[in-house]
Amino acid sequence: MIESTRCDSHERRREHDDARGRTPMTSTEQGGSPITRASMVIAALSTVVEWYDFTLYLYFATVLSRVFFGGGDHSLLATLAGFAISYAMRPLGALVFGVIGDRLGRRHTLLLSMALMTVAMLITALLPDYRHMGVVAGYLLLLLRCLMAFSVGGEYTGVVAYLLEGSEKRHRGLVTSLASAASEIGALLAVGVSAVTVALSSRDDLDAWAWRIPFFVGAALAGSVWIARSAMQESPDFERQQARGSVPRTPVRDTLAHHRIAIWRTFAISALGSITYYVGITYVPAFLSSTGTLGESESLTLSTLAAVAVILITPWVGSLSDRVGRKPVLGWLAVLSAALPLAMFSLMAHGSRWQIILATVVLACVAGGVSAVGAPATAEQFPGEGRLSGLALGATVATAIFGGVTPFLAELLIRLTGWSAVPGAMIAVIALAVLPVLLTMPETRPQR
Repeated sequence: MIESTRCDSHERRREHDDARGRTPMTSTEQGGSPITRASMVIAALSTVVEWYDFTLYLYFATVLSRVFFGGGDHSLLATLAGFAISYAMRPLGALVFGVIGDRLGRRHTLLLSMALMTVAMLITALLPDYRHMGVVAGYLLLLLRCLMAFSVGGEYTGVVAYLLEGSEKRHRGLVTSLASAASEIGALLAVGVSAVTVALSSRDDLDAWAWRIPFFVGAALAGSVWIARSAMQESPDFERQQARGSVPRTPVRDTLAHHRIAIWRTFAISALGSITYYVGITYVPAFLSSTGTLGESESLTLSTLAAVAVILITPWVGSLSDRVGRKPVLGWLAVLSAALPLAMFSLMAHGSRWQIILATVVLACVAGGVSAVGAPATAEQFPGEGRLSGLALGATVATAIFGGVTPFLAELLIRLTGWSAVPGAMIAVIALAVLPVLLTMPETRPQR
């Protein structure tokens, strides 16, 4: 009863703060013990594995379509459909791991999710292909994608919450955006490993055995991160909750009851971040290959430039949001997302090589900017009590819809309409739909 009363009191205080446009306090503002730099670095770098795997799957989509689906006319669509279907597991995983993180601690959920990711990647690397198992191979790949998506569900939100709760309020945007920068390091690593594998292998060798190399690398990377995570501290905000007896017993129910508007805002921010990233960055290699603009090797090499651009832009945008606020930065990024993608996809389909490079980098910078400021902006919508559950209900659901489905939908619409700029139109529509939410939400950047 005492625990429930304290939690209700905290929820009422958060509702009052939200109504006034204030930001809920984190542990660093409330006297909690700071997280060591080593734990912060481990947490930030942990997203490397998550994005290595999912970026690898999309960048290797054309190869996997031959290896697991026979390479027929609809094999690429089947591969992208598998990506989309597996994403349905991501919100479920986010809710399960979110409850674990809100009830037992952030460290527990981060360790468990990484262990499952290690297993999923290792089994994928060992999986028999279409030549040996026929259509069963494709179903097994889908099953492993679902396990990976389930384990990843709580990964990114757990890391974002951990970084936010352990950082000083004046540097929240910068520190929390490092999760996005680190994830792009994972994407860059995926591009690099894929490009080297493709460049050094003949097509026959690539389809026969070389495709396994990037997945073995991912499994080794995930196992290494799991070992490093075992030394991480617990989040100081969760330790504060334990000390005060305010750990929520039913975080999902409490969040749905008290933070429905925050869930909607988080959904909107993540919808924009997801479609700009998954369509504007990770789908681009498949787009360039399927439209015949560039070959597989050239497309992967070009994606390396996009990854570097995101790594460079992310901390700058995160720091900018610390100075001027989350709301104006997100607003301007939404405007750019509405105005630029149509032209950029047209350039990639019909432009010169330099125009293709320019368009790829521009889209990457916009997507990287949205992810950078979206990380703190979404986490700041909720108090520490139930934060992971709130992010699961808002951010992860949006990612499942606008991240998992949109690459498949973009490819399908291009084939149905013959209009190569369809992916850009998809981004623009979502940006225009989200813009009113961004312009009317309260500022969450804490006062200096």
